[in-house]
Amino acid sequence: MGDFAITLWVWELTGSATSLALTGFFYQLPRIITAIFAGIVVDRFSRKYLMILSEAAVVVSTLMLLVLHLTGQLAIWHLYLAASINGGFGKFGGLAYRASISLLVSTQNYTRAESMNTAIHYSSSIIAPAVAGMLYPIIKLGGIFSIKLLLIAIALAILVLLQIPQPVLEQGSGGARGQGSKGVVNRVKLLWSEVTFGIRYLWQSPGLRALLIVTTLFREALTLSDIIYDPMILARTNSSSQALAAVSTLAGIGGIIGAILVSVWGGFRSNVRGMLTGFMGIGLAKIVFGLGRGLPVWLPAQFFSSINFPLTNSSKTALWMAGTPAKFQGRVFAAHFLVYDLISMPIMLLAGVLSDRVFEPAMNSPTLLQSLFAPIFGKSAGSGIALLYVLSAIAMLLVGILSFRVSQLYLIEKGHNK
Repeated sequence: MGDFAITLWVWELTGSATSLALTGFFYQLPRIITAIFAGIVVDRFSRKYLMILSEAAVVVSTLMLLVLHLTGQLAIWHLYLAASINGGFGKFGGLAYRASISLLVSTQNYTRAESMNTAIHYSSSIIAPAVAGMLYPIIKLGGIFSIKLLLIAIALAILVLLQIPQPVLEQGSGGARGQGSKGVVNRVKLLWSEVTFGIRYLWQSPGLRALLIVTTLFREALTLSDIIYDPMILARTNSSSQALAAVSTLAGIGGIIGAILVSVWGGFRSNVRGMLTGFMGIGLAKIVFGLGRGLPVWLPAQFFSSINFPLTNSSKTALWMAGTPAKFQGRVFAAHFLVYDLISMPIMLLAGVLSDRVFEPAMNSPTLLQSLFAPIFGKSAGSGIALLYVLSAIAMLLVGILSFRVSQLYLIEKGHNK
C-alpha cells in the first residue's frame, strides 16, 4: 500500500518516469554496499533478529515520511532517503529470510515452499492496490502511511514469536589470532576471504555460474520493464489510480493461482525447464501487455504474466538452494544478489532516461521511430514507453528460449556443479 501510494504521489507531482526510477535507484544503492558484508553477517548472527531489524528500519523511515507529510514539508528527496534506509537494512532481513527457508523444509519441498512464498507476495498485490486505490483519493498519503505502520507492528509481533533455526557453523582454525602486525595481516586476509567467498564459490561452480548469468540477463530485462510499468499505465489512462489498481490486483490473482498450482503440482521434474518455461511465458504475456492500450488487453495479459512467476521463482530458488550448502547460503546468495543490484542500478536510470528523453519524444513527433511503430503503439502519451516495454519483453522471451541450450545449467540437478 505504501509503495502504491508513493507511486501515485510522485506521478501527480512530476509526471516523470525518471522520478519513479530514482526511487528504485536509491533503494538499490545501499544494498550494494551492505551486500559486501551481509552474507557474512547472515551466516553468523541470528537471522530472526536481522529480520526484526529490517522491519524496524521500515517503521523509522515511514514515521519520518509521515511527520514530514503532516507538516507539509515532504519532498521527493525524502522518499529517496527513506528508500535508501529501507534498502540498506532490507538487504539483511531479506537475505536472512531467504537463507532460512532451506533449514525449515526438506530438499524435495524447496519448489513448493518458494511457490507459497510467491503466494504471500501476490496476496498483498491483490489487496493492497485495491484498498490503496480506493482510499488514496480520500485519506491521501498520510492515511496510507498510518495503515502501513499498524500492519508492520502486527508483522513484528508475529515475528518475535517465531522460532528461526540457525545453520551449524564450522569452527575456524584460529590462525588469525596472532599478535602484532602478522596477526593484523592475517585478520585482513581472513576478512577479505570471507567477503569474496560468495563470488569465488559461484565462479568455481559451473552450474551456479551459468545460473547466475542466465538469471541476471532475464532479471535486468524484467527490471527495465518493471520501472516503466507504472508510468506506462498512468500515461495511457490520464493518471488513473483505479486503472493501475485494477491491473495490479489482477496480477495478484494470477500470482496466487500460479502459486497454488505449483504448490499442488510440485513443478516440473527439472527445475531448469520449469524456470526457462516461466521465462518464456512471462516474456510472451508482457509483449501482449505492451501492445495493448487499455484494460481489455492489460488485464488478461497481466494475469497470464503473473501466473508464470511462481513457477519461475520457485524453480530458480530451488536450483540455488540445491547447488549451495545451507552453511554457505548467506554469503553465496548475497554474492548473486550483489551482481543483480550492480547491474540493475544503471538499468533503472537508463529506463527513466530512455522513456522521458528518447522514446516518448520520438513517438510524439515526426521521426523515423514514429513512422515505423505509430501504427502499432499510437502517437499518444505512453506510446514510447510501451515500445520500450515490448522490447524488454522480447529480451525476456529470447533469454528463455536460448538458455535451453546452456548445458551447464543442468549440472546443478545432477549434483555435478562443483
